[in-house]
Amino acid sequence: MEYGCIGEKLTHSFSKEIHNLLFDYDYEIREIPKGELQAFMTKRDFKAINVTIPYKQDVIPFLDEISDTAKQIGAVNTIVNRGGRLYGYNTDFSGLIALIKLNGITLEGKKVLILGSGGTSKTAVAAAEYLGALSVKRVSRTAKEDCITYEEAYKNFAVAEVIINTTPCGMYPNIIGEPINLDGFPKTEAVVDAIYNPLCSNLVVKAKKKGIKATGGLYMLVSQAAFAAELFIDTKVSEDKVYDVYKKIEQSKRNIVLTGMPSSGKSTVGKQLANELGMQFIDTDKEIEKSEGKTIPEIFTEVGESGFRDIEARIITTVSAKQNCVISTGGGAILREQNITALKGNGTIFFIDRPLEKLVTTDDRPLSSNRDDLVKRYNERYDIYCNTADEQILNDGEIDAVTKAIKEDFLK
Repeated sequence: MEYGCIGEKLTHSFSKEIHNLLFDYDYEIREIPKGELQAFMTKRDFKAINVTIPYKQDVIPFLDEISDTAKQIGAVNTIVNRGGRLYGYNTDFSGLIALIKLNGITLEGKKVLILGSGGTSKTAVAAAEYLGALSVKRVSRTAKEDCITYEEAYKNFAVAEVIINTTPCGMYPNIIGEPINLDGFPKTEAVVDAIYNPLCSNLVVKAKKKGIKATGGLYMLVSQAAFAAELFIDTKVSEDKVYDVYKKIEQSKRNIVLTGMPSSGKSTVGKQLANELGMQFIDTDKEIEKSEGKTIPEIFTEVGESGFRDIEARIITTVSAKQNCVISTGGGAILREQNITALKGNGTIFFIDRPLEKLVTTDDRPLSSNRDDLVKRYNERYDIYCNTADEQILNDGEIDAVTKAIKEDFLK
């Protein structure tokens, strides 16, 4: 191993893609079970590595020298082997500051709540203090030195103005989790989540819905990788290149999500988009039928609409965790908030707005199999389609025009 990243579970990692875009060197992702860390670090068989959960503190005893920043934080995420001596650094610190500044978030004079007690939380404390926070509190599931419990946070620190999440709660593959309920923190102005997979965690999606400035951690990941790469090969990386790599990675991971009434053109447009953009096409209704071994009408007959919606929510949670896909949803998928939250984690939602007079009824759609039911569904759902979509695309003509409009918006 020359260059790479070590951690316990790394199936979610984007680090190899990022480093390959930054510089042309061989970068390896290596999962190391806890019992094997000592042997790996003692052997020192690498030129330089990044370190992630849960080893940012565990590697410190194996190092010969540690940078002042890493020493102050008490966590290391970058190690360089120079002639057999190991030097430890913390590039997460600079990466987190870059993320906060990119999103125009101000910490100066603010009350900051940091979720988590691991190495990244210590980095967040240092970053918050460096950026002039008025007060900083770390939150842990259990009371410990320098940390309060979540119960204490809700009770005594509901005045928090900025919340930084450094826990893995909500991270792939368990994307539906969220570490706190933002309703308990009415003064919150900004949310920063170190999670980058999904691109927007549930916490970030719900913060944005409340009108709170919020960001996921992808730019932090790319930025810290650039700082690490500079240490790896002693070469400067420009801010423009960092941002360019960030945008390329984000674009390659994002989904196109199509919502709209039955017969609005979701499946036809979705297949064409997937073909033109080289993305995977997923029809959630087809996935439901595949999962249950029954048609949609048969499922409605057996378990009713409520039972069907439960199945639909499960399928949507699963497909939402995928990336670089075009996802066509059922007409009623927007009726449950949890579906929208999940879909927005990695996706941009496009509402295909086909005029009512151009919608048609078919027997395979239990809730709109006749004209009266179709009109009723349209009136019930139209505002929800509009309010849950990121973009609204009119479909009153050619499918090619709709496909082009979505593609241009998605790629801009």
